[in-house]
Amino acid sequence: MARSDPPPTGDAPEPRPTGASRRPSRRGLGAAVLLVAATVAVVLVAQQALRLLPDSLNPFEEETRDRSGPVLLQSIRDLSRYEAASGSFQVIVDLEKDARFLPDAVRGRRTLFIGQGSVDAYIDFSRMGSGAIAVNADRTAATVRLPRAQLAAPALDVERSRVFAVERGLLDRVGDFFSRNPADQRQLYVLASQKIQQAAAQSGLRERAEQNARLMLENMLRTLGFTTVTVRLAAQ
Repeated sequence: MARSDPPPTGDAPEPRPTGASRRPSRRGLGAAVLLVAATVAVVLVAQQALRLLPDSLNPFEEETRDRSGPVLLQSIRDLSRYEAASGSFQVIVDLEKDARFLPDAVRGRRTLFIGQGSVDAYIDFSRMGSGAIAVNADRTAATVRLPRAQLAAPALDVERSRVFAVERGLLDRVGDFFSRNPADQRQLYVLASQKIQQAAAQSGLRERAEQNARLMLENMLRTLGFTTVTVRLAAQ
């Protein structure tokens, strides 16, 4: 009669998980995060080190050459306006960009920009009709109907306007390092021009231009022999 083997003693070995049920270990995830952080740190340190090198030793230093062609005159037009006043303005633009779900230290940028510019106020004489100037029979009195002053577009001084402070998150610093144009200031210039235009409209610059134009016309007509000169502004 055949003998049967004795039953196995102790705990049976547990089955090993198949490839579909395996999960990444915490140690592997931590190593990946450390590798990404180390890479970013090396890039930032290299960026700062390259900036400290002299231009002749920095392999990434840009060299600027002006290869522009000659300036072409496209058109000439006659001006019929009198520049009666000009105002100089300064504005500080505080522009902040951030991500909705990320802290500013990771993704965000805050830029402080000083804008210097001027706005001219002028009288457009082309808007004066044929009856804008009336003279009496003996040419001793003249009445002038003057159009209202207007404001020209702001002229931003690019040499005096500048960025004086920038705060950037970690991702923005890395992006600027690899960007061809990290200091794109077009939006800053547009905002500064808009704010200067709004300030000029509320500064009384147009009223000053109308006063200067009135005085200029009165003096000019008196030198032509008119003893009584009346300058009236058109309705708004």
